[in-house]
Amino acid sequence: MLEKLYNNEKILLNNLEIDFKRYLYEKIDFSSQMVAIVGARGVGKTTLLLQKLQELRQNTPLHHSLYFSFDLPFVATLDLFEFAGEFTKQGGRYLLIDEIHKYKNFAIHLKAIYDVYPDLKVLFTGSCATSILNAQADLSRRVVTHRLYGLSYREFLELTTNQSLPKYFLKEMLENKTEIVDDLMGKFRPLEHWNEYLEHGYYPFYFSERKHFLELLYNTINLTIEVDLLNLGLIKMESIEKLKKLLLVICQSDPFKINISKIATLSELSRNSIYSYLNHLDKGELLNIVMNSKKGLAILAKPDKVYLNNTNQLFAMCTEHKIGTVRETFFANQVGNMHSITSSDSGDFIVDGKYTFEVGGKNKSFNQIKDIPNSYLVIDDDFSMNEKKIPLWLFGFLY
Repeated sequence: MLEKLYNNEKILLNNLEIDFKRYLYEKIDFSSQMVAIVGARGVGKTTLLLQKLQELRQNTPLHHSLYFSFDLPFVATLDLFEFAGEFTKQGGRYLLIDEIHKYKNFAIHLKAIYDVYPDLKVLFTGSCATSILNAQADLSRRVVTHRLYGLSYREFLELTTNQSLPKYFLKEMLENKTEIVDDLMGKFRPLEHWNEYLEHGYYPFYFSERKHFLELLYNTINLTIEVDLLNLGLIKMESIEKLKKLLLVICQSDPFKINISKIATLSELSRNSIYSYLNHLDKGELLNIVMNSKKGLAILAKPDKVYLNNTNQLFAMCTEHKIGTVRETFFANQVGNMHSITSSDSGDFIVDGKYTFEVGGKNKSFNQIKDIPNSYLVIDDDFSMNEKKIPLWLFGFLY
């Protein structure tokens, strides 16, 4: 078994061509005993694991570390706890496991490994964040969990222009907008690659599979519904096509005019089930649900706005791409990945319960938010001298 796994990982490492490390890599404390990386399909979790394996190979003996995925057919019958014990007996110190959610009762095995083999470091991933989070009742005290998102606009530009670009805290952006924009505009043209990012740039596989990008994106969407949500018992087989129809109905709806009864009728789902299905699609990162700041976050509360998770999904699935929806989808995605975001009765969004943002074109006025403290206009232009007007693209530099 070990020989097969080492041969498999050798092939994977030989084909690992990318040196670029994601924003999350430097945030992970790899000295922790057990680390989980969760996130949507296609955002680069496997690559991150293999990059860590590559680093271990350069600094430690071969037998100290091992990578494998539960995608491999010959590990389907593996007893994970027993395997970890054998691995440690042979000097193993780092076990890197991909697609852990495909292993039945993985939480029980990981908990036992943590308790019995304290010197073994385990780093694992799961494509559907829901599965890991559901299991955290057993693992919460043992596992340090990190969430990997798709590429930020900053990361996309780094890969596209082959230059290093800084990231900024939100507070920093709001206080020093002019200086930051001036500095960045000296390094690249902010809108030169903007449309390319909106249509294709959120998923790292775009850079290796440009010709097949749409096909792969449709595949990730289908597998999230047909495999991840189904296997978790969150949906039933007969609901699969209805959930796909639900996504298309969301495409045809204005984010801020959500009519639950109409959506239920068009997607052939009961009104009572719509709320839970919307929540599942949100957890699977196919949707981005934004609640009103006054309503709280209850699963069965009516969402104030519902977006597709990112603009790549929007361009791939929706026949119409209203510019206002594109702007808000980008903002909700990039800011929501790093901050708490709710909708507002006055502006479009409230971030961290403190800052109000109104998103629009370069001619958007302050009328709607003029009397609100800590309020800003977000405009889809490259630059503005007004300190309260922030270019939309800049919010792609939060990570």
